[in-house]
Amino acid sequence: MAGQLSPSAFVQRPISFGTDGWRGMIAADFTFERVMQVAPRAAIALEQTYGEQTQNRLVIVGYDRRFLSPEFAQVAAEALQKAGYDVLLSESFAPTPAFSWAAKQQNALGAVVITASHNPAAYSGLKVKAGFGGSIPPEVTAKIETLLGQELPSVEQPGTLQTFNPWTSYCEGLRAKVDVEKLRQAIATGKLTVFADVMHGAASGGLEQLLGTPIHELNGSADPLFGGGAPEPLPRYLPDLLHQIRTYERRSPDELVVGLVFDGDSDRIAAVDGAGNFLSSQVLIPVLIQHLATHRGFTGEIVKTISGSDLMPLVAKLHNLPVYETAIGYKYIADRMLESQVFLGGEESGGIGYGNHIPERDALLSALYVLEAVVDSGMDLSDQYAALQAKTGFTSAYDRIDLPLASMDVRSRLLNQLKTQPPQAIAGQSVLSILDIDGYKFRLADQSWLLIRFSGTEPVLRLYSEAATPERVQQNLHWAKDWANSISG
Repeated sequence: MAGQLSPSAFVQRPISFGTDGWRGMIAADFTFERVMQVAPRAAIALEQTYGEQTQNRLVIVGYDRRFLSPEFAQVAAEALQKAGYDVLLSESFAPTPAFSWAAKQQNALGAVVITASHNPAAYSGLKVKAGFGGSIPPEVTAKIETLLGQELPSVEQPGTLQTFNPWTSYCEGLRAKVDVEKLRQAIATGKLTVFADVMHGAASGGLEQLLGTPIHELNGSADPLFGGGAPEPLPRYLPDLLHQIRTYERRSPDELVVGLVFDGDSDRIAAVDGAGNFLSSQVLIPVLIQHLATHRGFTGEIVKTISGSDLMPLVAKLHNLPVYETAIGYKYIADRMLESQVFLGGEESGGIGYGNHIPERDALLSALYVLEAVVDSGMDLSDQYAALQAKTGFTSAYDRIDLPLASMDVRSRLLNQLKTQPPQAIAGQSVLSILDIDGYKFRLADQSWLLIRFSGTEPVLRLYSEAATPERVQQNLHWAKDWANSISG
């Protein structure tokens, strides 16, 4: 791994919070000293924002399964205690949503979670969650960054430090939302077979705890290198799962087989159908809307990001559900969940949350609902998706690619071109409309769409497209690559 890094990779970068916390390369950016600086200042920002509501100084500290995560969490907990805060430190790794859950259940100021989510093995990170059970808003992260330039106030006496089991209350909360016994019986009788690739991450053992019965769990061991890949629910990192499902010998013709995939801190999900086909949340979200509306009577808004499939609002329309569209990033969905009655909110990268839960994406809860959808319908996930396509008369393909750019200057030139001279036609189709709440989303005459976005922190162009056929999707994406290269060259 080290041989692939240039010396510049080890230059320490300023501590900067992105859309969901601070991440950095272990030993270069993410160090014990810096965690000791950030954690108490995060607590101060939480106290200044939420202290009047909670009337306490309690902070939850948790961690994932990455290299040195327990040690970073211990250092964070001790720094918080020294700064006068009462700390509940996790006894073990657990999903990030479990610590958001704990923050709300314990009426804490919030939680500090050591995790770099789906990032590669060289990275660690620190997420800050608010006491309401979700990510802090941008103004609070800005407050933390401001506090980093200031001395910590002196305190008369340190706080307390205790440990807790993060799984107990969290699992109880999730079990209350599904019919676990029905799922357990389906597995016990051979009606349902469940595979789960936890990608050496924090979901390890989670489904078995929730269901109370063994499943086929893959990559459940701790591995600081994540098998040489990254704990991200994408097909290229799932060869074992895809192979095992494709070669699995069913015990009966009507046996239902489901594969579930969890990212490093178990807030993102993907799935695999019984034939071994990868299913992103672009497929899962319409299936979940249909299941939860039909079998559980859920009501409220469907919140989707602008990169979400057009099938989502069509399925919502079948159930007379309103749809609200946001910029990309789960924090926008969470914000909406705090101010409106939300049925479900989801993003194309795998984050899905529910209005009957905390305002947080939660892969294990999504997994339970996916299993419930399969058992209740008696249908494979892809068959359910095909039925929704037939019912709405909408069939599509989707893909996304990331295009590295030579520099941030190139990024600026491309952005300026989109602002001042947006294309009137793309890949032979005229542009009908442009949505610019997050990048530029072009709706084309054939009802396909192309979204062009830029990373805020690095020279990367993110390209998304949905169209009637895979070929048309690739035409849109190739057009976008050629356009970018013609301007950046």
